[in-house]
Amino acid sequence: MRHLITRGNPFINDEARRETLALDQRMRSLSAIERDMVRLVADPGFGRWLEQIRNVGGCAHPIYLSGHTTVRDAASGEVLRHFDTVGEPGGRLAVRCRNRRETRCEPCSRLHAGDTFHLVRSGLSGGKGTPTVVRDHPRLFVTLTAPSFGQVHHLTEGGKPCLPRRGGGTCEHGRSVGCRLVHAADDPLLGQPLCPGCYDYAGHVLWHAHAGELWNRFCRAVRRILATSAGIAQSRLRHHLRLSFAKVAEYQRRAAIHFHAVVRLDGPTGPDAPPPDWATATQLETAVREAASTVTVSAPYSSAAGDRTASWGTELDVAPIRTFGDDAPVTDDRVAAYVAKYVGKSVAEAGGSDRRLASPAEIRYAGATAHIRALMGMCWRLGGLHELEGLRLRAWAHTLGYRGHVLTKSRCYSTTYAALRTDRAEYQRGDVGPNAESNAIADSAWRYVGSGHSPAAAELAAGIAADHAESRRLYKEAKEDEEQARARDWGREP
Repeated sequence: MRHLITRGNPFINDEARRETLALDQRMRSLSAIERDMVRLVADPGFGRWLEQIRNVGGCAHPIYLSGHTTVRDAASGEVLRHFDTVGEPGGRLAVRCRNRRETRCEPCSRLHAGDTFHLVRSGLSGGKGTPTVVRDHPRLFVTLTAPSFGQVHHLTEGGKPCLPRRGGGTCEHGRSVGCRLVHAADDPLLGQPLCPGCYDYAGHVLWHAHAGELWNRFCRAVRRILATSAGIAQSRLRHHLRLSFAKVAEYQRRAAIHFHAVVRLDGPTGPDAPPPDWATATQLETAVREAASTVTVSAPYSSAAGDRTASWGTELDVAPIRTFGDDAPVTDDRVAAYVAKYVGKSVAEAGGSDRRLASPAEIRYAGATAHIRALMGMCWRLGGLHELEGLRLRAWAHTLGYRGHVLTKSRCYSTTYAALRTDRAEYQRGDVGPNAESNAIADSAWRYVGSGHSPAAAELAAGIAADHAESRRLYKEAKEDEEQARARDWGREP
């Protein structure tokens, strides 16, 4: 149409026509991303859009909202602040997707990990609404693992072979029952079964489906053992103490879930009160070890899988948590950082998928290894059985049958994610400190209008996220150099 109009217009000379044709030819020679980049940069609102993406830290999948917010003085009704997206590019505002998974959005995952760090640390050392007296309460860092479902290749230390077998031999499927290799840390064999035919895939999947209930029974067993040791009826234990916890789920190399948990004893009213004198860290450790070795959950009977009972594995690690000043391997900061590190991980780290599967045909493309695909396939097959319908294994085939949240906590352990996000938003708006508007009410109306990036916008957002990551790295190095210099100056003092 453009060429027809140009050809029929006597006011456009041949030189302008040639320039137009040359521009069209150059545009057609560009890639789809390059054409989208030209369109994006040529938009009059590009500068403001770029500012929005910088404000959300280069979020990989931003949510776009349309609406307004009006802040008024509660007494006089005077408008103190008003914002409307009418003047924004496209009449919309970009906000963070807040996805915790590092594989989906690294900037938001890092922010979520920071919130997790403060959530866990406030339950260990106080702050964020939690009293500092929790430092003196009995606290343990507990790691609970899944049982063995079959021999898998694993990493060893000191040059030792993986699974040495003096007598050698093979299993009923003709595979070797041992492995004399010394695996490197990046060996793709790590976590893979020696014999897929001998591996108990049904037991693995059903254990995942009952891991949440197993944790609940573990907590009830700890309370029951504590009450029995003190000669108190279990129903009366809440009048003497409260068991608080925060736990994170992590996939091992063999794609089995294990839990890292902070377990703390409080007084009957919560973290502001000390527990009874008899409730010590040693008493708590004894209760944890006994509960971990005794609690079980029975799975529904199935003719395909038989009778199954879920229990914890034999690998149990229990360590007391020390304060910041103690030179100990398990301290408040280290535990909080350890939990925050794994909250951004997902089944994708073990080779699985972050997205739900719509059909069994997707399994061949979803799993990175044959082991993961076999677990997904077992979820799909068992999920089709009427007696296991309540486990919803097909809906959770992408997580290998595990249905729990990555991080859960008891109600009185510490602050919440919502409270941390609210505090951060108020700080960014200037609603804290001497300039805070204490006597103000807000009237807001927002609606969802879209999400995600175009190809060129995704490239720009990734560059912004990389710049922010580099700035954080340089800042961290500068702080470390400053601390080292201060330590050297202190060393020279007489």
